[in-house]
Amino acid sequence: MSGFRLPAGGAVDRGRPLAFTFDGKPFLGFQGDSIASALLANGVRVVGRSFKYHRPRGIWGAWTEDPNAIVDVTRSGRTTPNLRATVEPLDNDLAVRSVNALPTAAADRAALLDRLSAFMPAGFYYKTFLWPRWETFEPAIRAMAGLGRVDPDNRPLANNPQFNARCDVLVVGAG
Repeated sequence: MSGFRLPAGGAVDRGRPLAFTFDGKPFLGFQGDSIASALLANGVRVVGRSFKYHRPRGIWGAWTEDPNAIVDVTRSGRTTPNLRATVEPLDNDLAVRSVNALPTAAADRAALLDRLSAFMPAGFYYKTFLWPRWETFEPAIRAMAGLGRVDPDNRPLANNPQFNARCDVLVVGAG
């Protein structure tokens, strides 16, 4: 551990360590950790990159409201894209990977785009890449813009329950 974890308290069982990797680098967490809390406890600050300029993004929230801590998780050979690290429980032998970064979130090659941000206003690519043809540049732009990687072998388990919730009266608002 890097010293970023409190010595006691919380719902973390410090007697049950769990090994996992983030962007190929091994880390150690504990039973009761979320992926985000384990990364923070190990001193990891950059967990992703922004969509357009690839600026570094860290963990911002504590639950589902966090827009930055989105990761791909490989568990038992099945990769699930775009999971929220703040709500995903840590498990042994997880392979966690940052999204929108290549090769890793800490050393993203496309971070150079941040230095060119003054020349890239909203919609700049639709105006800039019209010559010679938009179709020439479109594949590269769309490849850089995607979040997560879909695993074609990751099919839902057959025992997933299906819920059809209905209500008779729905009140929306505070008044």
